[in-house]
Amino acid sequence: MTGIKTTGEKKLMLFSGRAHPELAEEVAHQLGVGLVPTKAFDFANGEIYVRFQESARGADCFLMQSHTAPINKWIMEQLIMIDALKRASARSVTVILPFYGYARQDKKHRGREPISARLIADLMKTAGADRILTVDLHTDQIQGFFDGPVDHLFALPLLADYVGAKVDRSKLTVVSPDAGRVRVADRWCDRLDAPLAIVHKRRDKDVANQVTVHEVVGNVEGRVCVLVDDMIDTGGTICAAAEALFSHGAEDVIVTATHGVLSGPAADRLKNSKVSEFVFTDTLPDPGNLELDKITVLSIAPTIARAVREVFEDGSVTSLFEEQ
Repeated sequence: MTGIKTTGEKKLMLFSGRAHPELAEEVAHQLGVGLVPTKAFDFANGEIYVRFQESARGADCFLMQSHTAPINKWIMEQLIMIDALKRASARSVTVILPFYGYARQDKKHRGREPISARLIADLMKTAGADRILTVDLHTDQIQGFFDGPVDHLFALPLLADYVGAKVDRSKLTVVSPDAGRVRVADRWCDRLDAPLAIVHKRRDKDVANQVTVHEVVGNVEGRVCVLVDDMIDTGGTICAAAEALFSHGAEDVIVTATHGVLSGPAADRLKNSKVSEFVFTDTLPDPGNLELDKITVLSIAPTIARAVREVFEDGSVTSLFEEQ
């Protein structure tokens, strides 16, 4: 006989960066494991140091880091943590990105522009990631940027079931804030058995976050409209879309988005909007400048934990969403 046989069992280890530890702790709780103790700090010049305080040799490692502000720092910390795991002889490294940074830069609109979403995928792969697990990418095509498996999770069931339980469905209309989100809005319509409307908008290509809303396609008069989007950053797009709905006779507007980036003037815009409720998931931490009663945050941790378990047990992540 040649070689050595081993009867060792697979081992799951969950790690977290410093960007959003609260979500990682909740995922760990859902899985019934503890987060691996990690020593991480910044040197005086801003360089990041990371060391894991338990052996990762032979383990299936899941590393969580949500790309929140300061986004470049947390991306760099995640790359360093991936490198540390590979050098610690981890069996596999799955990076969990509740929010995928630079996802809006997924194609070239004009010459001499980068495709930064592809760059992020390349950086993860070069650092040593074997798999990406993420939630509601800005566009599905980003999955093809990573040379390896990508598990794309959806917050739609969580958000849609919350809205459906609160609103009279006979008065509900699902609204896409632009043409790019129609496909997602259509899935909302199927789940809630509601009609679809679309807000037609046009961006100023030379001014960031500048949107002009033109018209509403579909009947929204006297209806309760739920605006569905993947993220809200400064709030300009979604608040302008909500204003267009009210001007076309909508009775009420509820806004849902997976990722509440909420940067810059978002706090004032949400506060001054006539929208009755903004519903997000906790893929990103609370920015700390919002104390509004009309903001609801739902936990994405159970969804991520179920996906992690399916990956670890060689199950099917797709099966979690097949009812869609």
